[in-house]
Amino acid sequence: MSSSSHSNPAAEPDTPPSGPPSTRVLRQFRVVFNAVKTHFRQVEREAGVGGAQLWALSVIDRRPGIGVTDLARELDIHQSTASNLIKSLVERGLVATSREGTDRRSVSLRIQPAGADVLGSAPLPFAGVLPDALSALDAATLSRLEHDLGKLIALLEADEASGNVLLSQM
Repeated sequence: MSSSSHSNPAAEPDTPPSGPPSTRVLRQFRVVFNAVKTHFRQVEREAGVGGAQLWALSVIDRRPGIGVTDLARELDIHQSTASNLIKSLVERGLVATSREGTDRRSVSLRIQPAGADVLGSAPLPFAGVLPDALSALDAATLSRLEHDLGKLIALLEADEASGNVLLSQM
């Protein structure tokens, strides 16, 4: 699909996008955010869980016995955020915790049959559409995007710690 159809649905397919570059890029951000939001709504409607919960379930399913620290690392979130995700999944009977091994403080996570049912009813990708799309980009594109978004973040004077907040929790 061409970028012109994303930025101006009423435009002819070969018509260049209108407006100054800052307006066109703003439209592109809107397209990205709306795609992410649409996917999260679809996940909630079809699977009955939030996007972050679905992603966590998929990781636990793929890595039975994973601990909270490793789950947080894999989701690229703070450990307390991962603990809160796990708490809600356990309360719903989707995940079980157990203390295994010599370090009894360490919690091992395993998906329950109800959690497997949720994964079976959920739309793909489990990690979300944005992480999935980013992982499909080549290294050079990702490098440019990282550099350019770094400039934008600096101009926004944004708190970079907010990068550890899941999009589904925004």
